[in-house]
Amino acid sequence: MNFDYHFGNQYFNYYDQTGIASTEYQIMAPEQSQRTQPGMEYLMKPRPIFDNPNYKGSDKLKGKVAIITGGDSGLGRAAAVAFAKEGANLVIPYYNEHKDAEETKRYIECLGGKCILLSGDITDKNFCKNIVNKTLKTFGKIDILINNAGVQYQQDKLENISDEQFDRTMKVNVYGMFYLTKEVLPYLKSGASIINLTSVTTFYGDPQLIDYVTTKGAIVGFTRALARNLALKNIRVNAIAPGFFWTPLQPACWVKEKIPSLGADAAMARGAMPYELAPTFVFLASDDSSYVTGQVIHNNGGQIMG
Repeated sequence: MNFDYHFGNQYFNYYDQTGIASTEYQIMAPEQSQRTQPGMEYLMKPRPIFDNPNYKGSDKLKGKVAIITGGDSGLGRAAAVAFAKEGANLVIPYYNEHKDAEETKRYIECLGGKCILLSGDITDKNFCKNIVNKTLKTFGKIDILINNAGVQYQQDKLENISDEQFDRTMKVNVYGMFYLTKEVLPYLKSGASIINLTSVTTFYGDPQLIDYVTTKGAIVGFTRALARNLALKNIRVNAIAPGFFWTPLQPACWVKEKIPSLGADAAMARGAMPYELAPTFVFLASDDSSYVTGQVIHNNGGQIMG
């Protein structure tokens, strides 16, 4: 597989495995990389678009309290901004992306929303307990949990995945979700919503993200089983499986040469900006999805269909 690079008009030809140019697609960003996971949004070029100015809230989440892990940037930030527009109060646990987190908080407050930031590691059960305690102390309840935080590392072969990398990927993506959901659950009431982030890679098996795909497959299973477990309590559990979105996870994971080609294999021949996923979060968090549980919503530009 190879690519023709034409940065002047920001379009490439995408070649399939036969070497035939199958489509022309628009790139999201030029080559770039970051050395730390899960990445810093303020360093990205171009900056991700996390807010659609044409999106007008209609009080779908008025008075609701939402915890969004990794809500400092990327897809989590887009969800947080849309939730603020819909009247929700936000709690954003994040790792160490302090500059991004403060920027998100200021943006939410400019929209008239309330937001508290909590820095820590969700693989630590005590931090998960602290998230719940601070949320209850500040807002008195929890209505929505979005398990969005995650890490991914590019490795060409299974043999290149160290025990340390596998352990970290598993703990952030799966253990963190398990710990926090377990802490939140006793405080969720009828009508509450849990939204877990899986990935399109789960459904086609990205060969360079073996450990990441493993964790995202586990999230699908967790979502379906927990949805059945909680259905009669009217607590809905769903998942979103994004395709390529321009978030800090991308330059933090991939070698810089791969960045321009991300999204090329989508039927729409492009990647997406975080704001394009925000309405899906709102749908699953609100009463609009009152009869939806145990589902995986696919937002991938036609990369995977079915």
